[in-house]
Amino acid sequence: MHTNANFPGNLKLLCNHYRSIAEVCRRLKINRAQFNKYLSGQTAPTAHNLKRICDFFGIDESEIVRPHDEFARIIGVRPGSSTQVVPAAPPLKHVEELHRRSSDALKKYVGYYFEYYHSMSSPGRILRSLVHLREEGGYVVCERIERLHDPSAPTQHVQCRYLGTAFYLQERIFVLDYESLTSNEITQTVLIPSFKNRIVRLNGLKLGVSAADQRAPCCTRVVWEYLGAQVPRIRCYRQLGLFAPDDDQINADVRRRLQDTRFDQGLFFVP
Repeated sequence: MHTNANFPGNLKLLCNHYRSIAEVCRRLKINRAQFNKYLSGQTAPTAHNLKRICDFFGIDESEIVRPHDEFARIIGVRPGSSTQVVPAAPPLKHVEELHRRSSDALKKYVGYYFEYYHSMSSPGRILRSLVHLREEGGYVVCERIERLHDPSAPTQHVQCRYLGTAFYLQERIFVLDYESLTSNEITQTVLIPSFKNRIVRLNGLKLGVSAADQRAPCCTRVVWEYLGAQVPRIRCYRQLGLFAPDDDQINADVRRRLQDTRFDQGLFFVP
């Protein structure tokens, strides 16, 4: 079997999500010497081993042979960088003022979350995305990955990557981010913090625009489900996508929270 020219580089990029190549080989139960041949492009894995590798990293076999830059965008990594993109410090004075007033309580919420909300571009579907809040240069920054992947059409998806910053003001979490690939959209999310010792889920509202032709402004209920300080990102990517409102893959409590919205005198409220 001939190796695809893109495969070795893409495989190396996937391995960067783990502490070592040895750990990947151990988990995959593939001989290290054989795996090194895959990384160097000397040989390609058999169809059986290719499926095992793709299943392990949570990607499709068609994706791992795509051009390297395109593949890097799919898994949310900037080409040529082994780390995540670090947004530049906001230069605007009013953003600096918000940062100064933001409470250190926000640090409690640093980590990874699954985000759920009613899709603005695919009405009638629930979108599950991956959010990472992390400290960077004195700020709490946000990275959000959306994979517009319909389970009924598993080979079709579009990935969006949002970057932004978060603030903790008057016991509310505010997240402002933008679509980093096209820079044509800004969204705002307001969350109600959890005052329990253990963070499970956060409720809030999200404001943005539909990706449809009319680009209609939309507001929807949003739920963040805490995953932990560290997660297997590639595996999480595989769980992203669009789901029917009654899909059992979405936790029943999350579905209930998304429906529990109060509309009063022209205003949306989170109960």
